[in-house]
Amino acid sequence: MAKNLLYKYVNVCALKRILGGSIRLTQPGAFNDPFELLPEIVVRPDQAEEQINLSFDILAPRREAPLDAVVQMTDGHVASDFTSRNILDQLNQQVGILCLSKSSNSILMWSHYGDQYQGAVIAFDADHEFFTGQIPVEYVKERPKKHIDSYKIAPIPLSELCAKSVEWQYEQEVRIIRALRDCNRTENFDARGFPVFTMEVPQEAIHFVSMGERTPVPQQKAIFQLLHKTKIGLTLSAVDNAGYGFRQETILYPGDFRNPTVSARTAHIFAGTNSPFADMARWMIEKHPASKLVNKTA
Repeated sequence: MAKNLLYKYVNVCALKRILGGSIRLTQPGAFNDPFELLPEIVVRPDQAEEQINLSFDILAPRREAPLDAVVQMTDGHVASDFTSRNILDQLNQQVGILCLSKSSNSILMWSHYGDQYQGAVIAFDADHEFFTGQIPVEYVKERPKKHIDSYKIAPIPLSELCAKSVEWQYEQEVRIIRALRDCNRTENFDARGFPVFTMEVPQEAIHFVSMGERTPVPQQKAIFQLLHKTKIGLTLSAVDNAGYGFRQETILYPGDFRNPTVSARTAHIFAGTNSPFADMARWMIEKHPASKLVNKTA
């Protein structure tokens, strides 16, 4: 039976950290979209700079018809940037988010998050308990509006804030949200100055890894060495013969059957090893007519 999978596009450094058992959960303010978890907050004029303490439910699903939805601003109500940013600031101190995708082979995702095709895509087993509480992102034409008073009725499902512009729809994003108090704070800070929090991701939650069309050969070899004694599958992406897409050349099958597959494109991975496939790989590099064309990332 086919596995239910979720995907994460990463650069090689992030891939190696995840294969080592550590995955980052990111504060919403550290994302590339400045509208993350930042709804329009509607207030009365006397509430424009009101400080409120938040209480959110991380795992609760969206309500069918949220009672706090605001269709339009009336009776002198206004949108308060102060309140929106105050809420985001508190969320940055409380929660970390793991962003995954339902899309296994998105050209834009490869470019934006997969280091311009030099990184990888990790396929996770979505049914593993590590991914409890999955929240599919809603893609909407208008930014969600909520009244400030709705935040005084605790707890508010965080899932209701997971909405993005329709321009992000290609990501097909699914989120896992965790309290930062349940994560491991490292000594590192990201480029925006946010402290880096991680969780331990079990190896059995990883089904396979797809390396990018442009992943350098030294990195291909390093990733193969990390995986060949595990049950995690490994493929190498290649521009398909027709259309805008990629085919996957299998290097290691996921599971117990670990005999690798060698092709002109993957031969560089095996040529310097002591495996039974090394001679075949060296022959392919030297003699196969496609060898000089299919892998220019050595």
